Amino acid sequence: MNLNGRRKSSNIVDRRSRAGNIGKIAGGGGIVALLIGLAFTFFGGGGSNLNIGDIINSTGMLSGQGQSSELTAEDQELADFTSTILAGTEDVWTELFRQNGMRYEPPRLVLFTGSVQSGCGGASASMGPFYCSADRAVYIDLSFFKNMRRDLGADGDFAYAYVIAHEVGHHVQYLLGTLDEAHEKMSRMSKSDSNKTSVRLELQADYYAGVWAHHDNKMFGSLEPGDIEEAVNTAQKIGDDYLQKQAQGYAVPESFNHGTSAQRQRWLQKGLSTGNFSGGDTFTPSYSSL
Repeated sequence: MNLNGRRKSSNIVDRRSRAGNIGKIAGGGGIVALLIGLAFTFFGGGGSNLNIGDIINSTGMLSGQGQSSELTAEDQELADFTSTILAGTEDVWTELFRQNGMRYEPPRLVLFTGSVQSGCGGASASMGPFYCSADRAVYIDLSFFKNMRRDLGADGDFAYAYVIAHEVGHHVQYLLGTLDEAHEKMSRMSKSDSNKTSVRLELQADYYAGVWAHHDNKMFGSLEPGDIEEAVNTAQKIGDDYLQKQAQGYAVPESFNHGTSAQRQRWLQKGLSTGNFSGGDTFTPSYSSL
């Protein structure tokens, strides 16, 4: 990505020198929340006595093992990059909301190492990035990007930007009322139907990530050759079907809660190609047509 001369966001909160308590997470659900669902499926559901970190580490994917508490030059580079991407989401969504007669209120982005306490409870780094609607904040341990490269073969600056933009997409859903409405309905649904609604939420967040990239490129000329391929490759590697097959050799469609590789790629690319704020309705189409 071409980010030369771009501003950095003032909505970054750096907690990398402090560790929080480990508890449970609520809110929008990050890209790697699908690994939690995958792992629970793999280990036979919620009856296991393992905690979330143990379960994810047992899958061998995105475990965060070997993480050092000492900040490096690479850590600072990733922090600067994250701040610049967050600023880009602020610029794009402020303008898109304005065009649609609304006011955009940007989220904070909290950098942490190891564990953190959010308005939704505690979390460990092994859970990956997540959005907490209780305090309107995105939380990221930057070691996640290194683990993406090492464990999934998903690498590149636009791949990392996609992760950030996806979580900001959940914030957009929160501001529009979509997130709370979906979660309220999910609380009254069967597990299978709740998973399907979760898929719809996640695919819409992928779409919003694509919309952001479309307009960020339009505003700043940020995309370079190969960038789109990086993000599409990442979308493929984090599909529920791909991850389940990698972990256990087969997929269990009724347990999907983020969408298949093909679905995630399709909605990301749709947002990228159209840039249409209102074109990401993942709730009206039949589930089979997503």
